Amino acid sequence: MTAAREGGLTTSDSPTPPRTAHLPSRATIRLTLAAIAFAGLLAGGIAHLAGAPELGGWLWFAATLPVLAGLAAEIVTSLARGQVGLDLVAALSMASALAFGEPLAANVVALMYAGGQLLESFAEGRARREMTALLGRVPRTAMRHADGRLEEVPIEALRPGDSILVRSGETVAVDGTLLSDTAALDESALTGEALPAHRRRADEVMSGTTNAGNAFDLAVARPAAESTYAQIVKLVETAQNSKAPAVRIADRLAVWFLLLTLAIAGLAWGLTGDRLRALAVLVIATPCPLILALPMALISGISKAARQGVLIKDGGALETLSRIRTAILDKTGTLTDGRARVAAVRLTEGWTEDELLRLAASLDQASHHVIAEALVTEAHRRGLPLTPPTEVLEEAGTGLAGRVGERGVVLGGSRYVAGRSSGDPYSLRDGVEGDAATVAVAVDGRLAGLIILADPLRPDAAVVLDGLRRHGVERIVLASGDRQDVVDGVATKLAVDRAIGDLAPGDKLDLVRRESQQAATMMIGDGVNDAPALAAATLGVAMGARGSAASSQTAGIVILVDHLDRVLRAVEIAGRTRGIAIQSVAGGLALSIIGMVVAAFGLITPVAGAMVQEAIDVAVILNALRALR
Repeated sequence: MTAAREGGLTTSDSPTPPRTAHLPSRATIRLTLAAIAFAGLLAGGIAHLAGAPELGGWLWFAATLPVLAGLAAEIVTSLARGQVGLDLVAALSMASALAFGEPLAANVVALMYAGGQLLESFAEGRARREMTALLGRVPRTAMRHADGRLEEVPIEALRPGDSILVRSGETVAVDGTLLSDTAALDESALTGEALPAHRRRADEVMSGTTNAGNAFDLAVARPAAESTYAQIVKLVETAQNSKAPAVRIADRLAVWFLLLTLAIAGLAWGLTGDRLRALAVLVIATPCPLILALPMALISGISKAARQGVLIKDGGALETLSRIRTAILDKTGTLTDGRARVAAVRLTEGWTEDELLRLAASLDQASHHVIAEALVTEAHRRGLPLTPPTEVLEEAGTGLAGRVGERGVVLGGSRYVAGRSSGDPYSLRDGVEGDAATVAVAVDGRLAGLIILADPLRPDAAVVLDGLRRHGVERIVLASGDRQDVVDGVATKLAVDRAIGDLAPGDKLDLVRRESQQAATMMIGDGVNDAPALAAATLGVAMGARGSAASSQTAGIVILVDHLDRVLRAVEIAGRTRGIAIQSVAGGLALSIIGMVVAAFGLITPVAGAMVQEAIDVAVILNALRALR
């Protein structure tokens, strides 16, 4: 009989206490108890065959006592926390067998119980393997360039701007920007994709990926503690160390199942006067379909999702995901890529794209604006030499002016540039889509051109939304802080039920609360302004690859990689996992009840009942583990 606490996983869910010379580990205790039960069963059997049945009975009795004592301690601990567990049935069956003079049956139940604990630990470890693999790949050191040489330093010593060498086969320690021409990266640990991803100079490289090609240089973007992989590891540790929440189905059925078991056993004894029938009923009654199948299936689903690049923080979030009916999605960084990119350059006479972009990007080195970053990134990608700007004056959110070498450069919004130069930037805007941003550029007092930037929709956005509808999502809302005309431009390309722009964080929070009152609502976002809405939704989903730490911490699910399709995969996994869990509960309970009824009619002995019970346990565990596939 597999031991587990009602409504959750076994005590192996809890963080393992520090081992000392005086305190054996829980795994050691379980193995010891199973060994004692097996040795007692074997020794008693030999004694019985050797013509010493009384000695055999005492050996079976003695081998049962340590297992019963360990189970009693577990029950007392659970009762102290106010939890009534179905392990009472296991303890009652062992104690009754000893009291009724059936030490062989008691020993068999003890062996099944202790062996079941080991089986459960193995199955749970199998379910957690993908999550544990993440923790085992944490890099400790990196090779940093310093004064023309390489030095190996702890990753905690790395600072933004440092240049490091990532050798072939190494795990990237920090987020950064590629300094070499190309790099081949194995992202399978985070994305589940087997083929290497190829990156070019100035591309972003995420920590936690593995160099699958030649060595390359990387510019550190942020400290190791703030890098993507460090955040992922923290989230994984939280998910592993947190206990699975009480499963509502088990909570409702556990007490009733216990009462039904006692009622069938009592009737079998009372109506026939045969106490061995009651004992057989107790022996065959297994709590595993209730207290093991659900949490085992849920942790299997969580592990499966982790292998796909999705961190589901607990079983409750997975269960909630399977019943979502409304999805609210942020635009920037969720439905779109989240990084402005140069889409086109329109020029006045006498200019080339590269020269215009070189001057604009050189000046933008002095700005922290997201569009400035996009221009500088594009210039680096094209290999353009940038000049440090001087005499820079910036009007936040409007534009900036300064000198690049001997030339005066002004760039920014069309109105800003038009007021500081000759020429009409608006004449270059014909045909520009409403969801695109533009940067006008003037050089030496004359309009030079217009740079058009776009934050394009993710290629799979429409497919993902269609997939969500196929899996039960009935309403999809686009919610963004961007201008309403920009949001409307995006909405025309997607099948959404409502598109709302110009939302402050408080407005988005109110929207999520209203929708959550109508149906189970999932909020998907990535920015720090999304954190309140993620917390208020029935379930928050954070695009955590480049999203803020605040949004990742408040969400129940974190997408570890920058792929929107992982949301759809998570929904698919949640639906399948819930189906397997319910199937395991229904099937396990049905088999248990049938077995108890057959035992009540005297057709199954207590020893045979223990064997039947263990077969049901194994079937339930194997079925629950199907959620891994």
